[in-house]
Amino acid sequence: MPVDSINPAGDHRVSHCTAELNGITYHYLLGIPERGYRATIFLVLTPRALAEDAPRVPPESLSLYGLKRAADDIKELARQLGATQIILGGHDWGGAIVYRVALWHPRLVTHLFSVCTPYSPPSKHFKPLEYYVKQGLLPNFAYQLKLADGQLDSLISRDQIRQFLNGIFGGRGPKGEYAFDTQRGVLLENLPILHPTTLVDEGTLNYYADQYVRNGMQNLSNWYRVREQNFQDELQLEKDTIEIPVLFIQATEDAALPPAMSNGMEKYVPNLARKSVETHHWALWEKPTDVNRHIKEWLERVTQHDRGLL
Repeated sequence: MPVDSINPAGDHRVSHCTAELNGITYHYLLGIPERGYRATIFLVLTPRALAEDAPRVPPESLSLYGLKRAADDIKELARQLGATQIILGGHDWGGAIVYRVALWHPRLVTHLFSVCTPYSPPSKHFKPLEYYVKQGLLPNFAYQLKLADGQLDSLISRDQIRQFLNGIFGGRGPKGEYAFDTQRGVLLENLPILHPTTLVDEGTLNYYADQYVRNGMQNLSNWYRVREQNFQDELQLEKDTIEIPVLFIQATEDAALPPAMSNGMEKYVPNLARKSVETHHWALWEKPTDVNRHIKEWLERVTQHDRGLL
């Protein structure tokens, strides 16, 4: 059976809600499942990119985009919703965040799952990303240097932002041109010639473009500018292991987060379950049935004695 994706612009299965979390107003979707858990929250886990009042922050305020701040905001949302324990899941940056919520607030998170994003433990010694890219340790993250350097900041108009979203979601040009390369980042010159993506419908793409144009692309880029801030914050963490049940779903063809990056996760995540899907980075759109099946089967197994969780 095909997956009936939620339409963010309007869908009877979810409600659009807002919450003020530590001074920032978030927009999130609240879904009530047909059976099982108390509620499902679809939180935009690039929160200050799409927040209602996303700040255009100067460099000294980039801590607003740190992983600790995101973890604290999720804890506050849970408090406001009356949830003392939650299950968290995320993809890409959302996957990075859910691990950090579990580290910063271990009593809050009982289970977590991450699609595409492996767990990277906190480090006691800082090295800039340039070091890892030049040493060949993380060549797939060269694009992050481009984004941190402002590659997207020139995208201002709605049409430009929509072209970018169309390309990043897999739109291709007449001769196979594409929008993104892990070495060069976003190929801005190709954006105007790309055909419509087949992954995202036109209405959803328009909705995303409308949201991003309100605050610009700088807010998205800021996530790539806080590596040192995250390091400084995480020096306070008491442990680097996550001992709750964790499901990691690997996208086997993900160029940005290749399978090798998850090697050795069991050392830091002893209660780890692994699954994989034969997709590229946008696994939840490319193979939604497979991803949902893995999550559903895992949840049924690890929470069979407690269905009172958020």
